[in-house]
Parts: sequence; structure tokens; C-alpha cells
Amino acid sequence: MHHLYLYGPPGSGKSTLGKLLAGRLDLPFVDVDRKIRDDAGMEIPEIFAKETEKGFRAREKRALEEVASRDRAVVALGGGALVDPACRAIAEGSGTVVFLDCTVDLLRDRVARQPGTRPLLDGSADDPTKKIEALMARRAEHYASFGRRVRVADDELDRMAGEAEVLSGSYRIASGDVPSDVVVGHGLLASVGAWAKARGLARRAVVVCDANTAPLYGARVAESLRAAGIEAECAAIPAGEETKTLDTVQEIWRAFQRAGLGRDDFAVAVGGGVTGDMTGFAAATWMRGMRWVNVPTTLLSMVDASTGGKTGCDLPGAKNMVGAFHSPSLVVADVSTLLSLPAREWRCGLAEAVKHAFIADPGLLEALGLFDGLRGLPDDAAFAPADLDALAAAVSRALAVKVALVREDPREKGPRAKLNLGHTVGHAVEVATDFAVKHGEAVAIGTVEEARLAVRMGLASADWPEKVAQAFAGAGLPVELPAGVTFDSLADIMRRDKKKKDGRIRFALPRAPGDVAVVPVEL
Repeated sequence: MHHLYLYGPPGSGKSTLGKLLAGRLDLPFVDVDRKIRDDAGMEIPEIFAKETEKGFRAREKRALEEVASRDRAVVALGGGALVDPACRAIAEGSGTVVFLDCTVDLLRDRVARQPGTRPLLDGSADDPTKKIEALMARRAEHYASFGRRVRVADDELDRMAGEAEVLSGSYRIASGDVPSDVVVGHGLLASVGAWAKARGLARRAVVVCDANTAPLYGARVAESLRAAGIEAECAAIPAGEETKTLDTVQEIWRAFQRAGLGRDDFAVAVGGGVTGDMTGFAAATWMRGMRWVNVPTTLLSMVDASTGGKTGCDLPGAKNMVGAFHSPSLVVADVSTLLSLPAREWRCGLAEAVKHAFIADPGLLEALGLFDGLRGLPDDAAFAPADLDALAAAVSRALAVKVALVREDPREKGPRAKLNLGHTVGHAVEVATDFAVKHGEAVAIGTVEEARLAVRMGLASADWPEKVAQAFAGAGLPVELPAGVTFDSLADIMRRDKKKKDGRIRFALPRAPGDVAVVPVEL
């Protein structure tokens, strides 16, 4: 069911944070303690008094089993709900547990504000900290065993909610043309149909794959849809950036036509950014707009291209010149699909993650140490991180930068333009090399070149481009323009860039870690 469970000591604020998260994610909120009270017709101190803690725990387990079997929700658990290994297995088997890490001092203050409500924490009048300290010492090893943790602090609910979203891999973007739900994890392909049905997509679908993803994942996604009672057919398109044309979009439209899709049906894109962009554009224009689902299968598309609603295709000599904003109703990023990628594709995805670190999350660079094994690997070599939970966490954190900017500026009229960091030069490099330089590689080169432009314009220190280059080179990415290509030689291509305003190109220029400025430049 993929619930989001909030767990932590009594008084850590699970219910308060849970209500905020439920609103942000458009999910029901369930307070297990409140359910126990309602089912028993008694307050919790009364249950403890009449049935002892053992009786309360039995009620708690029954309540958890019932909640776990329901549709997806944000669930606040009692402070000892998962001490029983059977209860922990129920929670971890039906969702993600995020632990609220709260200091004893803060717990003492909070319990003092509401005396008599927490039987295991209320202390004596002489020393209200005694029971708190004893309980925390008794459960120290248990509480320390939960890896996904959010530090609790008063007056920092927004920060805590954002961290919980990252840790759970759950986002909702309500500011676009249609609400977009995003989930990141592993082992999710079999649930695409259930996810789609839960979002009101329940008639017919065409699953659009490219030549690479069709044999790997197309049938699995289609079967997931059928298992949810949705009619589904597969359509394969050619792979590669050079196929991102109106001709290929026409192939997708013809597949929609053969399947008899109407405006209340939907499309599913299974593949990288190229497949997602074209499928989304085909859906945006089919019968003047049909909903769609994105199932990204490359690192680059998971951390960037899959989310935000930019769809389209290329024209000769110009990237993404034809398109529309059309948000996917659902994005399902199953990091298990990344294990089939060669090292070069992993590195291309890392370029977008490093870019996001420079835009808004410098600490992300350290988290990307998970990919250190890519250094020195041949382009076609296999690469497979052993810890899928850590991989999903890294993908989710990188994606969070884009989610935040899209929520704030869905149509790229302001701060969202920062996401174009590296792309103005990068797109020109792709076109100039007939796409021999892949998109992620071009973004790495472009970001370094745009850091150099920032220095020339007096916006950054002289040593800044070298620091930017080191971050990308550390991931095994190129950081210099290809032989025979210069910034000036790319000017004609960049002048055709779609990000023009008043005849000038709007560059997203990196000035320092976490500091990107959108600056109009006349070439």
C-alpha cells in the first residue's frame, strides 16, 4: 500500500507533522492512537488502567493491521507501536517508516504542556523528566535502528515535512495544469496499475516504450495495468535523441488511434527522458489533451526529466522547440530499473543530480558518494549499487530540488528557470556534435562553461569554474568542450534557444554553491 508511517517517542509531534504531510500529499491522515481510543470508547490512560499495557498493545496491533490493509495514507504511530517485531513487520511491509528524532529536553517541554495524556511519559510532580529519561534509555537501541530519520525542532515543520517527503520518496505537485503525484522506491513496477487506478485512471491505456525498454519493462507495466482492470496495449518507438522528432510523435499518435483511446483514457511512458517528453507531448495534443503516467527508467529522467510537465520534441538544429506544459498525473520511479543501465547512462544521470546540488542543495554532493564506483568504468560496463534503499534515497533527494522549484513556478516564469543551469550551452553542444555528446555529458560541459561565463561577467570568483569542473569530473563526466568547438562557435545555435526574452538568451549562471542567477545575455 506504500503508507507513510511516522514513528518516534511520545511527544515527538507525529500527529502534527502527519496532518501537514497528508495535506501536502493529498492523502488521508490516520492517527493510530485516536483510532484505538475511538474503537475502545475510552481514553488511552483509561485503557492502560483497565487493561494494562499488554491490553493496549493488543489493541494497537489490531488497529495497525486494519490501517495497513487500507488505501494509502499518512499514519502517525504510537511511541511504542513498533517495539513488537510483528508490528514492525506490518508497517515496513506496507509502507515506509520515518522516525522523528527528538531530544529528551524537547520531549520534557512538550509533555509538560499536556500532562496526563501519555501514560508512559508522565512523570511525578517532583521530577517530570524521570519517566522520559527511563523510557528513552529503555528504547534507545530500538529507536536507533530506524534509518530514515528527521530531526525534530519547534517551529520547523516545513523543513521536517520536506525531509519526510525525501525520505519516503513521496511528492505531490498541485501547481501544474493537473496535479502530479510522484513516488520513488524500488520494486514498484508491479504496482503501476494500482497507483494509476488510485489516481482515477481506470479505462484504457497505451504503454509507450522505446526499443530498449520494451523487452525489459513494457510487458510488466502493461500486465500491472491489466491486473488493476485497465485495458492496456504496448507500442514501441525507436530509441535515441536523434529520434525525438515529430515523425516519432506521429507514430505515438497512430498507436493511440489504433487502440481507440479517448480523452478519458491515458498513456504510459516507460523509458528515459526522450520517451517521456514525446509521450507526454502526444498525450497533451491527443484530442486536445489526455492524461498520462511517466515511468522513468534512466537516472537522468528520474532526477529531472520525468517531473515538471515539460513535454515536446526537437526540430532540425534546435532542441525541444515544439512542446507543451502537460504534467503527468503520476510518476513512478522504480530504481530497480536502473540496474540494467551501462556506466555511461549512470554518469549522464549524475550530471543532472550534480546540477541540482549546485542549484539548491550543496550537501547532495556528499550523498552522491554512493556512485563513486563509477569512476574509471568503461562506458558499457555494468554498474549496480548494492543498497537499493540508499539508491532510492539519493534519487529522491536529487529530485526534491526540482519538485520544490516546480511547485513554486510551474510555468517557468521565475525561479524554475534555474533548472536550466548547464542547458543553454549543453543543448548547443548536443546539436553541434549531432548528439554524439549525450545530454548528461553536455549538461556537465555546459555548467562548467556557464560558470566561466559567470566569471567573465563578474558574478563569480576566478576559482569557481575549477570547483564546478571537479564536481562533474569526480563523477567521470567530461568538463571541456569537444575538440574544435568553442563558446563563440556555439553562439549561432544558442541564439535559437527557446529561452530568449527581448532578443537575449536567459542563462542560468552558477555563482556559488546553492546560488544560481538567471541572467539575460546578448551573444
